[in-house]
Amino acid sequence: MASSIVVPGIQAQPAPSAAQDSLSPLEIRSIVFGLMTAMLLAALDQTIVATAMPTIGLDLGDAANLPWIVTAYLLASTAVTPLYGKLSDIHGRRIMLLIAIATFVLGSLACALAPTMVTLALARGLQGIGGGGLIALSQTILADIMAPKERARYQVVIAGVFVAASVAGPLLGGLFAQHLHWSLIFWINLPIGGLAFALTNAKLKLLPRNERRHRLDYPGAVLLVLGSVALLLALSWGGVRYPWSSTPVLGLLAVAAVLGGGFAARLATAAEPLIPTEVLKDRVVYSATLAACFAMGTFIGLTIYVPIFLEGVIGLTASESGVALVPLMVGTVTGATLSGRSMIYFRHYKRVPLAMMSVSIACCAGIAAEGRALPFWLLEAMFALLSMGIGTILPLSTIAIQNAVEPHQLGIATAAMNFFRSLGGALIVAAFGTIVLGGAAGTAHDVESLIRGADPAQLALTFRSVFLAACLGLGAAFAFLAFMEERPLGERPATKPAADTHA
Repeated sequence: MASSIVVPGIQAQPAPSAAQDSLSPLEIRSIVFGLMTAMLLAALDQTIVATAMPTIGLDLGDAANLPWIVTAYLLASTAVTPLYGKLSDIHGRRIMLLIAIATFVLGSLACALAPTMVTLALARGLQGIGGGGLIALSQTILADIMAPKERARYQVVIAGVFVAASVAGPLLGGLFAQHLHWSLIFWINLPIGGLAFALTNAKLKLLPRNERRHRLDYPGAVLLVLGSVALLLALSWGGVRYPWSSTPVLGLLAVAAVLGGGFAARLATAAEPLIPTEVLKDRVVYSATLAACFAMGTFIGLTIYVPIFLEGVIGLTASESGVALVPLMVGTVTGATLSGRSMIYFRHYKRVPLAMMSVSIACCAGIAAEGRALPFWLLEAMFALLSMGIGTILPLSTIAIQNAVEPHQLGIATAAMNFFRSLGGALIVAAFGTIVLGGAAGTAHDVESLIRGADPAQLALTFRSVFLAACLGLGAAFAFLAFMEERPLGERPATKPAADTHA
């Protein structure tokens, strides 16, 4: 049995290897199966909504507010993710994951019954409050019971979940929207959520109890939540609902700046800040987090707006665009699998992701340059290669960050990574929305005409700007990945001295 790691002011806890030794292989597989069901709940929601969005906007008669279907979810899930991480360090992983699943299912029910775009957006916000904990907590629990290299081996299992969601999501979304009713994309979450709750409730009782004597920084949490919401609202409304120089947008940006400054000051002065400063200052943590932020943000932005490109520019139906979106989804999972497996065998585990990201940038630039003129088969192949590079960053960033921090910081470090990754997604979705919906003003009578493809040639020019913006996001991800230190897997930093540790 591995020795416990003791940090002054914090209860002793077993390292991941010790937790792994206390569980049998069968128990570990049972826990992983329960976590994969929870991950499926979140992953399917990310992919099934995209192809139904145009239909939802037209059916509810409020296409101008269509981005709120995504933005409301991202606002809520982004703001609460660090809270889940910190609360799981205080109260344990199991109870927080069960709360996340129950909240997500309740939000899904409200989404399915929503009669207007406003109520749907509010329901998506509730769903996001639950969704903010699903993937982050699942990743943290895996880190609790497995050493870093063992986690890399399980990337194949995790990838299988996202393959299923990546293939089934767009197909089901298009099928439900065109032939049945779009509300089914939310009703389907109820049985999956019930199964996830039952499995995790039973299996996570096997986890060692490692609650710590942490304190939640309530002022810091309030500043972070309100500041994030203000910033994302400004970016969502700017150039679409209000001009960038308007009072509402400038006011929200000012509020976000003040609250962000307050949160930074809280990090520097609080006895135990929401996100420990020693975590944020680690080169692996901040470079891997920023790489994942730009990569995942670009991917989310593309999955949301590529269906509009496929339907409005290429001329596909909703169900056809669902099929056409599969290569973009599956490519990401394929890249994640390649990256996860390469981390087991190669000491320089950044080389595969860096090479694939170069291919991604080249493909994205090619789509921006040619776009509508490309043969459809080539466009699909380029979407697949583009997303493969993005996929290689995702497991690498998670495992590298968890490998770099102390075990008692796993919850908040993983949640912080997911927070900034979600924040990047929300910011880039807002930026893409500004480009796409802002382009409607001079090209069609309204946003509904844009979605219907009233002027495919002009819309193609608009999407050239979208894909160029995606190139910039991918380039930033490449740069931060190249800067990240390759710390050998399985090695952890030495225990911090008492002077550096906040009780």
